[in-house]
Amino acid sequence: SADAIASVCAPLDLAAGGHAIGRGFNRQVYTRMFLRTMVPKALAKLAQYPGLFDRAALLAARDLHAFDDLFTAPLHGFRDADDYWRRASAKPLLPAVRVPALLVNARNDPFVPGASLPRDGEVAPAVTLWQPAHGGHVGFAQGGWPGHVRALPEAVAAWLADHAALG
Repeated sequence: SADAIASVCAPLDLAAGGHAIGRGFNRQVYTRMFLRTMVPKALAKLAQYPGLFDRAALLAARDLHAFDDLFTAPLHGFRDADDYWRRASAKPLLPAVRVPALLVNARNDPFVPGASLPRDGEVAPAVTLWQPAHGGHVGFAQGGWPGHVRALPEAVAAWLADHAALG
């Protein structure tokens, strides 16, 4: 078992993140980039397991919801993308966390909307939330975290060392 854990920029609410990636600039750039990397992997899985999913429908997918609906969800035993996004999200489980846990999320992360981030009353006492206003998606060196590019890793490592000693 872990003495302490840390998470940096994790999509705690998959539906909120999926919708954020599917809109505006994110859709034009990141959705396309993600699909360009994920579709070939899905097609390789289809070659391994013929009939696993509808190839034409997957090739027509234009967002992560459609991709997850056709591939990710059924492959992992979920009914559809909405079921997957709901049941695989960590946010609803945070009140039950018993191990010291640090969650670092910038409030301006384009993939993890600030409004979807948990608040103090929504997590167990063992959970520490660090939610700076700036930092983007793991971009804390550009002003969201003080100091050099190593400032965030060093701060997280120090937090883990302090809390592991308590466990």
